[in-house]
Amino acid sequence: MSDYNDFGFENANESHSHAYLLKPLIHLLGNSEDKTILDLGCGNGSLTRSLIGNGYNVYGTDASAKGIKLAQDLYPDRFALQNLESDLLPIKLQGVKFTTVISTEVIEHLYHPRKLIRFAKDVLINNGGGDLIISTPYHGYLKNLTISLAGKWDTHMPPEWDGGHIKMWSKATLTALLESEGFTVTHFKGCGRLPLLWKSMMLKASIG
Repeated sequence: MSDYNDFGFENANESHSHAYLLKPLIHLLGNSEDKTILDLGCGNGSLTRSLIGNGYNVYGTDASAKGIKLAQDLYPDRFALQNLESDLLPIKLQGVKFTTVISTEVIEHLYHPRKLIRFAKDVLINNGGGDLIISTPYHGYLKNLTISLAGKWDTHMPPEWDGGHIKMWSKATLTALLESEGFTVTHFKGCGRLPLLWKSMMLKASIG
């Protein structure tokens, strides 16, 4: 994507968000048997590696050349560079039959989020259908009001962050996007912090 700004990964360490995303993600994934997963926007591959360590068959793609290089150090055949708004999987992954697509903390960075959803849909439909699990920072009335009253918007959504968050999603808006592309939302989980003040949210949706 022409407006993409490389995240600038310097190491393969886990993101701070893994502490509150990994457990609900594994819960929504369920049994690892007969499940082949595509991690869209895998970054440096740290979350993908955690899932592999938990017995899941996972592959990852990302637009960050630095991130993919770090990810490939341990699993060279599991990761590939990809424009996240493109229409095709990288050549090395085109023969893999993915039954599940995950994308964690990615959609809030995209100018054209519908393209990500459509890409996941195409991957799943081409393989007979399956599930999409997507996470993004949570926004709702109480959380937004709390941020406003505390005067924290400049630190919550810092405008000087190149490649930072450009979309703010609520459960309603993300559900509407998924449903408009033919998905049926089956699960919702708030992740991190107190209810309605969650750091992130995770939705699972099916298509087939």
